[in-house]
Amino acid sequence: MPSTTSPGKLRLLGGADLEGPAAHNELLSQSKAVALLALLTVPSPGRFLRRDLLVALLWPELDDVRARAALRRVVHSIRSTLGDATIIGRGDEEIAVDATALTSDAADFMRAAESGQLKWALELYRDDLLPGFHLPGCQEFDQWLEQQRLELRERASGAAWALAQRHEDTNQLTDAALMARRSVRFDWSDERALRRALSMLERLGDRGGASKLYAEFERRLRESLDVAPSNETRELISRIRNG
Repeated sequence: MPSTTSPGKLRLLGGADLEGPAAHNELLSQSKAVALLALLTVPSPGRFLRRDLLVALLWPELDDVRARAALRRVVHSIRSTLGDATIIGRGDEEIAVDATALTSDAADFMRAAESGQLKWALELYRDDLLPGFHLPGCQEFDQWLEQQRLELRERASGAAWALAQRHEDTNQLTDAALMARRSVRFDWSDERALRRALSMLERLGDRGGASKLYAEFERRLRESLDVAPSNETRELISRIRNG
């Protein structure tokens, strides 16, 4: 039976946390429980996933019998902590999180971004999805998690840029400049996002802000990738700086 109470909230953006009724954070000390909850709630809860997929992602080192037993133990731990209705089954081979029992801030963020509630979306996006989290020996899970991080980060950058354009169109120039800079700071490797933000800051007359943003981008790009911005980007900032 679906839960009739307000769903608990799993926070995954900026780190793992639980809030709401029966939120026992000791569950989050179990890395496989966190990983399973992420798989079942990102990008949205309620999707049924096959057990053979889950065990392949979370217990690749075990044979099928032991891996399925490990999955059952983690599901039992989640149900014991958050309630039996949290994890539901469909037949013997598929499980899901009941969205009426548990949802996640990542799912709320995606829903807000898709529905155009951009300000709310950016309030939800505190940081990357589970920053620093990984499962030793689970390469395919780590690849899935990194792909989800990238998609959420790109969506946050897009939301900030859309807000910047809205503010520019309504002559809210300070807010436009703020959102333009924020759209870049979600991903320090996206030069396209940098150039469009620099061009907006130039239009807004904020050449100093453009120069500062470029310098920050250049430093971070060198630190993370050991490369310099492209000629196109350097020519743009040179033109802006020279008026």
